[in-house]
Amino acid sequence: MITKRFYQLFFLLFCCFPVVLSGQQTGPFTIEQVLSAPFPGDLTAAPAGDRIAWVFDQEGVRNIWISDGPGAGARRVTDYDADDGQAIGSLTFTPDGEHIIYVRGGAPNRRGEIPNPTSDPEGAKRQLYSIDISGGSPKLLGEGYAPLLHPAGRELTFLHNGQVWTLDLDDPEAKPKQLFQMRGSAGNLRWSPDGKTLAFISNRGDHAFLGLFDLEERRIRWLAPSVDNDSDPAWSPDGKRIAWLRLPNEKQQLPFAPRREGLPWSILSADAGTGATDTLWTAPKGPGSAFRGISADRQLFWTDDGYLVFPYEGSGWMHLWTIPASGGQARDLMPGDFEVQYVSLHPDGNQLYYSSNQNDINRQHIWRINAAESTPEQITEGEGIEWAPVITAGGQLAVLASGARDPAHPHWVNKTGQLTPVAPATIPDDWPRRELAEPEPVIFSAADGMQIHGQLFRPKNIPEGERRPALLFFHGGSRRQMLLGFHHRGYYHNAYALNQYLASQGYIVLSVNYRSGTGYGMEFREAINYGARGASEFQDVLGAGLYLRSRDDVAPNKIGLWGGSYGGYLTALGLARASDLFAAGVDIHGVHDWNVVIRNFVPSYNPNAREELARLAYESSPMAYINTWRSPVLLIHGDDDRNVPFSESVDVAESLRRQGVQFEQLIFPDEVHGFLLHRNWLAAYRATAGFFKRMLRER
Repeated sequence: MITKRFYQLFFLLFCCFPVVLSGQQTGPFTIEQVLSAPFPGDLTAAPAGDRIAWVFDQEGVRNIWISDGPGAGARRVTDYDADDGQAIGSLTFTPDGEHIIYVRGGAPNRRGEIPNPTSDPEGAKRQLYSIDISGGSPKLLGEGYAPLLHPAGRELTFLHNGQVWTLDLDDPEAKPKQLFQMRGSAGNLRWSPDGKTLAFISNRGDHAFLGLFDLEERRIRWLAPSVDNDSDPAWSPDGKRIAWLRLPNEKQQLPFAPRREGLPWSILSADAGTGATDTLWTAPKGPGSAFRGISADRQLFWTDDGYLVFPYEGSGWMHLWTIPASGGQARDLMPGDFEVQYVSLHPDGNQLYYSSNQNDINRQHIWRINAAESTPEQITEGEGIEWAPVITAGGQLAVLASGARDPAHPHWVNKTGQLTPVAPATIPDDWPRRELAEPEPVIFSAADGMQIHGQLFRPKNIPEGERRPALLFFHGGSRRQMLLGFHHRGYYHNAYALNQYLASQGYIVLSVNYRSGTGYGMEFREAINYGARGASEFQDVLGAGLYLRSRDDVAPNKIGLWGGSYGGYLTALGLARASDLFAAGVDIHGVHDWNVVIRNFVPSYNPNAREELARLAYESSPMAYINTWRSPVLLIHGDDDRNVPFSESVDVAESLRRQGVQFEQLIFPDEVHGFLLHRNWLAAYRATAGFFKRMLRER
């Protein structure tokens, strides 16, 4: 007989304890919580005062925010309210700082299609808008991108379909009009200080010219046209000269192969009036002769005190170097074994602020230097990560910053280096800060003995002697470095969050900074036989798996791996070549055949014309080892991927079916490589956690 007491007990059990359905996760926090903080980007300073602006992406809803200076708080100036996948960027203040011009919508694929991840029947566009920060709705200016204001502030110059267009902002009835017609695709727009001449680059495939458009005479002059690729023009402060980079074309050079040197690149300078051109400096042969850039809106800075500053890794590390604007010997502004990434020029035209991992290989901090001096000054330090410095016209420093438990967020930095969050109220109340792990820096040996860095996430309160399932995470790129905190790129900010969630679910997680990544010098990045030339990173995959298996807190038969893009490639490679070590994997838009992916980046690539190279590329691919792939895998891919063709997942799925290998799939119609919809990130990560739960914990 069922008693009243039975019903009371049943009620307590049913109502007070969670009911775990298939695919649901339990734990101290949810995937939704750890992905709920807004991710900031496009931090920009107004040309006057201390106002800054940035974009917050909060659960897929993107809006522009501003702050008027330290202590002034923050407020939202746009009112978008949907997770619609439409990116916002290229924030540009008008001279008075009262309006912001911005781009909404992503870049087209090779077929000219703008990203439309919601499959909106009306389609999507990439358009320019203006917003009055005092209130009101955004004003549509027209289709286009890369906005640049004329120095006088009345005319907006921008790009549309590779051509240069202009719009009179003072005339509310004005329509965009093409400024001039040219062959090729325009880019790198730069107005002269007096606003009379527009410098631009005309990209023509295997070469690119620097052009000057005279606004009054309405004519184009090409400066020292050549068979090379010109880029990154920089005007002198007085507007009398212009400098730029010149990179030789290298037709035989293909991506995803080590490149420690190349045909040397140069810095040129010309008289803006006569066009007389000089070569100021040419990179010596050897390390650094193949140009590599930094994260900045330009690669060449002309300072007010007469120096040209540029990125160069002749020392084997990415540093800022300088030469006098008149030419001369190049000088390393910051010798040492570290790398520079984000760089911006102070409004005074002389000081450069940058982020680097100097003195802290696992993080980035902000530094300052003057090209006329040689001693960098550290601005921020400690347990956090800081990047993307901008300096207001009033001299205030703002950065984006994060920590091991704190998501990325805009901060003000005072003269002593102390950080103050700009909009702390935007962090959700249920942000699980206390529950997040402090990742530990680890160094382990790859299978061939190379020393590899990583970050280890350990569940809290593991009983002594208990062995847990473990996971390896491989970032994409491969030109990336994961850090001891939330990452400065949104894609890896999300990946770090998932690693935290997986650790909270009881997994030991190792994030691997494998060879061919950044942060550890050129020789590590351009590792011998990496990628399509031998897949030497597999030695790091194998070494990471053996490292986990050797730990006394890891269940040796329950090691999985996951990653996206290049990380998906290494996941698939690990499963295909070492199914005895790796029990399961989640492969998100991964590379499976290098010959297919190389052609995606270099359409002229013909494997049949390069039989030996194509053979090595295939042997460096997971598809070459399908016969030994036994472990189950979850494939996740968006079918408008512009980086890794969707066919990579189609083809590997067919091969796995023929082999009888268990696989699951999660496909996002019309989604791109770096998912634009927040709900797709959630779906992908829920599926990842659920898959590992079934494959590693419940089996």
